Amino acid sequence: MKLTLHAHQLELAHTFGISRERYDRQPTLIACLESGGKKGYGEATSNPYYGVTVEGLIKEIEKARSAVEAFPNTDPEAFYELLENLELTPFARCALDLACNDLHGKLLGKPLYAIWGTAARDLPVTNFTIGLDTPEKMVAKMQERPWPVYKIKLGTDRDVALVRELRQHTDAVFRVDANCAWTAGETLDNARALKELGVEFIEQPLPADDWEGMEQVAHGSVLPIIADESCIVESDVDRCGLHFNGINIKLTKCGGLTPARRMIRRGRELGLKIMVGCMTESTVGISAIAQLLPQLDYVDMDGALLLRSDIARGVVITDDAEVILPETGGSGVVLTADL
Repeated sequence: MKLTLHAHQLELAHTFGISRERYDRQPTLIACLESGGKKGYGEATSNPYYGVTVEGLIKEIEKARSAVEAFPNTDPEAFYELLENLELTPFARCALDLACNDLHGKLLGKPLYAIWGTAARDLPVTNFTIGLDTPEKMVAKMQERPWPVYKIKLGTDRDVALVRELRQHTDAVFRVDANCAWTAGETLDNARALKELGVEFIEQPLPADDWEGMEQVAHGSVLPIIADESCIVESDVDRCGLHFNGINIKLTKCGGLTPARRMIRRGRELGLKIMVGCMTESTVGISAIAQLLPQLDYVDMDGALLLRSDIARGVVITDDAEVILPETGGSGVVLTADL
């Protein structure tokens, strides 16, 4: 396989805010693996919370270039074993794993969901994320993009009042994400108020390592609690099974589609609800997430919808929130930007 890497700056349509940061652009790395006249694409974004930069990812992957290009086939499971043996970090593994899966499916002429034996029907609707901002700006973002399900970013001392204000402007389902900003007591109190405001579930209310607090919340919350920062890699799923009602799997954090599918299987065994989320990826990363839709209860794959301009074609999410999966092989990604 031939490996190509390129860094790109994704410009957001609006400043995106969560409890710990705000940003206007998202640096991302696009990986391309080429073989047999086909090109497979993968993506991994930078992330300051996890100390990941695009420059660091490039340096890391370049050290593994010779081993990656010498790999004799495109079998994703076998290729992922190579990536683990090379001791690449999960974000680097993600870019390459997504590219290998896309290439593998394109060479077979089948979309990944079909290769995995799943059918593209009864797919969950992606939420559209409203970043943390002033109430006026958050309302304006909702009005700009009418949607059936919103994820509301929280993490202030006025969170319930904020959701109450947003509720006056839409009947859509709400999900809220505090990004580790609450205490156990706040979570229990907020959950009671938020349930009355039509909130479906709460995502990661406590710091990722506050397992004692999460045990208290797990036994007392009137709303389901979904793990995000507490569920990064495969080994986290079992512990989350004792403290959460569901898990939000991020491909970049866990290492790609290959480990994500294993996490889904284990989560199901533990009776957890399964969600896959995004990290403001372009359509390259979002199209990979879309292949998992038949296996999910919830999905947050609005990353490309938040961009001012995209760099690829693949999965289509219509203005009516309908998902149209590519009929081409793999993830169905075609680059449109000059990389």
